Amino acid sequence: MKNTKNFAAMIAAAASMSLIVSVPAFAQAQEPEAITFVLDWTPNTNHTGLYVALEKGYFEDQGLTVEIVQPPEDGADALVASGKAQFGVSFQDTMAPGVVGDNALPTTAVAALIQHNTSGIVSRKGEGMDRPRGLEGHKYATWDTPIELAMIKNVVEADGGDYDKIELIPSTVTDEVSALQSNSVDAIWIFYGWAGVKMELEDLETDYFSFSDINPVFDYYTPVIIGNNDFLQENPETATKFLTALRDGYEFSIANPQEAAEILCSAAPELDPELAAASQDYLANQYKADVERWGYIDPERWNAFYQWLNENDLAETELPMNAGFSNAYLPE
Repeated sequence: MKNTKNFAAMIAAAASMSLIVSVPAFAQAQEPEAITFVLDWTPNTNHTGLYVALEKGYFEDQGLTVEIVQPPEDGADALVASGKAQFGVSFQDTMAPGVVGDNALPTTAVAALIQHNTSGIVSRKGEGMDRPRGLEGHKYATWDTPIELAMIKNVVEADGGDYDKIELIPSTVTDEVSALQSNSVDAIWIFYGWAGVKMELEDLETDYFSFSDINPVFDYYTPVIIGNNDFLQENPETATKFLTALRDGYEFSIANPQEAAEILCSAAPELDPELAAASQDYLANQYKADVERWGYIDPERWNAFYQWLNENDLAETELPMNAGFSNAYLPE
């Protein structure tokens, strides 16, 4: 009987030790993976799905913790390329110089935040700038970048205008409404989902034309999410988990724009709630637009814009087909 009791005690002790040993291993397996995401600018409605995913616990559901950081002076691309951030926000046009060649950056566009280019030129209403050739003789605030000016020249000349008659002035615009009202500038390149909506709210009557409506090749992807190439290659499952949570955040924002705007304003209280809500209503129809799969990048449209850069000598090194983007990490 004594030996039986001793044997039973040994079994119980061994089971107890097994439980003690197994707990740390289990806990370690559940340790969340850390992701750093760098914005392109201050928080705005382009980023709403990111903040919704954070607030709603979608990243946590995927076993991730996400830190959102502001971009350095040289932008999100440099921080993601360095590996200090795994993901960030960029734009197809500004990515072009770093896609291939001596200045190539190890980043890849992995999702489209907005399906179509919603940018164009805004001006005071009734001054003739409702079409590109109307820019003749007027002051256009320029960032003085080669792609920007080539696009302006393309649409103006396609409309029968003289690009050389446009007065190009360096852009110092921080508030498009006040810039137009003060007559310090006549025409400004804007993204309608924010600046255009703001002008509507402030009852500023404007004329506007969209680049993509004039030349389909300008319906490129802006903005996009980029990932660090080494991270993507070494952690493809984690990348898909991240984009799955992000997709869920944007799907929620599409279905619930007002609540999504409130979540964004809670994370960024410096934002004007009325503007955020109105902008969110506009972008709810733009995040996916005419595609079924959030984030999808159409190779034909991506390649068409880079081919246009090649044809107009706007790329330092010729951009090959399908360079700089991938749909492989998107959730099904």
